[in-house]
Order: sequence, then C-alpha cells, then structure tokens
Amino acid sequence: MTAVLGPGGPVDALGRGRPANALGPARPEVPVGARRIAAGWQRLVGIATGRADLFDPEMTAALPEPARRWLLHTLAPGTPLWPGVELSAKGRIRLGSWRSFRSRQILSEDGFIWAARARVVGAPVLGFDRYSCGSGEMRWRLFGVVPVMTDTGPDVTRSAAGRFAAERVSLLPTAFRTVTWTPTGDENTVRATVRVAGAAEAVDLTIDADGALRRVLIERWGNPDGTGYRLCPFGVTVDREERFAGVTLMSSFRAGWWVGSARADEAEFFRCVVTAARPIGDRR
Repeated sequence: MTAVLGPGGPVDALGRGRPANALGPARPEVPVGARRIAAGWQRLVGIATGRADLFDPEMTAALPEPARRWLLHTLAPGTPLWPGVELSAKGRIRLGSWRSFRSRQILSEDGFIWAARARVVGAPVLGFDRYSCGSGEMRWRLFGVVPVMTDTGPDVTRSAAGRFAAERVSLLPTAFRTVTWTPTGDENTVRATVRVAGAAEAVDLTIDADGALRRVLIERWGNPDGTGYRLCPFGVTVDREERFAGVTLMSSFRAGWWVGSARADEAEFFRCVVTAARPIGDRR
C-alpha cells in the first residue's frame, strides 16, 4: 500500500462536503481518518493566518515566460495570495484493483495532511498521508481501528517531501513567491524549485499556449516496483481545470510513476476530481 503516498487530491472522510466551487474558510473539524493527528491538522490551519497580499500581475514581471503565462491564467487580479488551502476530492486509487475514495487535505507552505476513506473488500479503510514538522508518515486502518499499513522513516519522509513540493507548486499557486523559477529551454516548460527541509526539490510544469497547466513532473524518491527506494520519474497529467475563489486549479487529474515512458499506464495509480477548494489564512 506504499503507493498511497502519491499526490493527494486535493469531502471529509465521511463523504460530507460542500458543492464544487464552494468558498469560505476551512472548516475546523478534523476528518475521521486524521483524528490521531488532530493537533497537526489544526497547526497547519493555524499557521496560515494574517492579512494576505493581493495578486498584482506585475508580481510576475521577472519570472520566466511560461511561469508568467501560467500565473496570469491562474490568478485573477486582486486575489488574496493565500498561504494555505483545504481541498476536498473524490476519485479512484489503485490498491491492487481500482477503488473509490473521498478525501480532505490541508496544504500550506509548511506541509500537508491528506485524509481519505476508501473501501477494500467492502470494508472501510481510513487514514492519512502527511508531510509536516519535517517528517513523513502513512497510517491506514480497517474500520479506522485495525492497522492495515503504517510506515515512517527516512525513505517515507523523503518521498513525502517530493509530493509536498509538487503539490505546493501546482495546488497552491498563491505561494508562487516562495518558489525559485528558472527556464528549461523549452518554451512551454518552467522549473519551480522548492526548499523542503533544506533540500532542493525541482518540479517541472508544462503550460499550454493559453496558460493552463497540463503536466507536473518530478524526480521523486520512491519504490514503485518493490525493488528498492531511489529517484524515479513521477508525474501528474491534468485533464480539466476549474476556478475556485479566484484561483484556477487543476480539477481533474491522473498521477503515477514513470510518466512519459512505456511503463506509465501500468504505473498510474491515482485519479482525482477536486470538488472544493477553500482558502485558509486571511479572513476577508
């Protein structure tokens, strides 16, 4: 079940939520699957406080052209540059076979917690993946009680850090000023480098001519085929986008290992539809 540590998606673990495009502050309750780390969930909500700056297109003037194209497409002028977001989603995840899930996630400039509920052989499995306070963890339980999979340690932390970097760039574009942007030589690709626990994580974004995000690629630490942890190509393919609270986000996407290779189809394990995105932080 190590593959669960993939790009989370952005309705609580019981399936409750607001309609798509729902606005307003993040809800204070913690999803059932993450109650063991309720304090960590509330910490990520709490650190995103204060008055957020408003987006001005001139803020992108010095960035590589693909980054400017994407951000001008993604952020409406005057949008608060939120330091965090709560994402609700539904989709399918491959755990042996494809299984439906619902999830809620807190994502901030400091980390993420992705809490979800799926069913395996008809029984509910609840739990979370996280990167916070400098460490990564996966914890999943049958009926929320019987342990199914728990994993921590340096390899899990390094893999979770890669996921966090990719999501911090692609699902929290309001934090673009905390990222280092560099050209790649491709007119439609830009590299965003994020510092995570002192290490540099490079995330490549492919942007179409209209400014829409089409692909996210990263060399991520993982063990996708059971032969041992190492850096492997990992990516997200974007199928659709939608505007939430003045921010256009990828709203339907697929994720997996070996993106761009002949092994990509068999290594895809995550298909997600974002149903709501609620900014956390500045209360305007």
